[in-house]
Amino acid sequence: MNAIEMKGLTKFYGRSRGILGLDLTVSEGEFFGFIGPNGAGKSTTIRTLLGLIKGSKGSASIFGKDIVKEKTSILSQVGYMPSEAVFYPGMRVKEVIRLSAGLRKASYGQEADRLCRRLGLDVSKKVDELSFGNRKKVSIVCALQHDPRLCILDEPTSGLDPLMQREFFAILKERNAKGTTIFLSSHVLSEIQRNCTRAAIIREGKLIACDSVEALSKTSAKRVHVQGDVSLSALNDVRDVQRNESGISFLYGGDIKALLQVLADQEINDLAISEPDLEEIFLHYYLENTGEGDISGSKGSGRKDLDGGEER
Repeated sequence: MNAIEMKGLTKFYGRSRGILGLDLTVSEGEFFGFIGPNGAGKSTTIRTLLGLIKGSKGSASIFGKDIVKEKTSILSQVGYMPSEAVFYPGMRVKEVIRLSAGLRKASYGQEADRLCRRLGLDVSKKVDELSFGNRKKVSIVCALQHDPRLCILDEPTSGLDPLMQREFFAILKERNAKGTTIFLSSHVLSEIQRNCTRAAIIREGKLIACDSVEALSKTSAKRVHVQGDVSLSALNDVRDVQRNESGISFLYGGDIKALLQVLADQEINDLAISEPDLEEIFLHYYLENTGEGDISGSKGSGRKDLDGGEER
């Protein structure tokens, strides 16, 4: 059975774009990544799936149940962690967790205690006194304590220190090994590469790629920095060229041997080849999708389009 299935799912805010015609399937038991820059439509997709906002067109289902007609039944099987952790003021952590359990007609039990211990969460404190990272921990416990069949997590690790991030993903992997489906929204590519088996890339409300994480990584270009006066005319698949006083930087998707052969015949002072950052991977897929991005007149081309506005 598919845990999540979207068919032409669309959401407009008046005339403004939210998400456009999303067709996406996530199988039960997958650890699935949903990646995109801020403003790409990640949160809009999640909120529409959960019935928090109403879609404009298309349809979607969770475990075969329509997200509109069977929303209440769906939510009992889902653990949702929003990107921002907001709670009723004046409540203590334990009270918030009890309330969350009660809303699902469950009781505060051993699983909540176990999660709090693993995350180092003091349940006696008031939520108003907590740091952003500790409020995130409360959200994690609320989302996972009832052992949901599907976890939908929207930017879950922002605010968590590296050790807590490691523990959080250890918890998710344990759940996934027992059959829980994980749908992880993130703009941190390394999180997706380390933990997910398959991922979709969303940009400006549209899906531009969906494949195994391994395949997505293989198709990404490299970021090349060269100090010196360099000509790239002999190279193919060069994109996003940026020149400065000391040299040149560009995305290169071709054969590394060909690159080194061309550079070997030129006067260069230094060379660095690295994995592109997330924005550059989006740029690579976007230009690949539209057929744009050759080196002529491409200084900085396309980069401004990847800077998202406010996430909706």
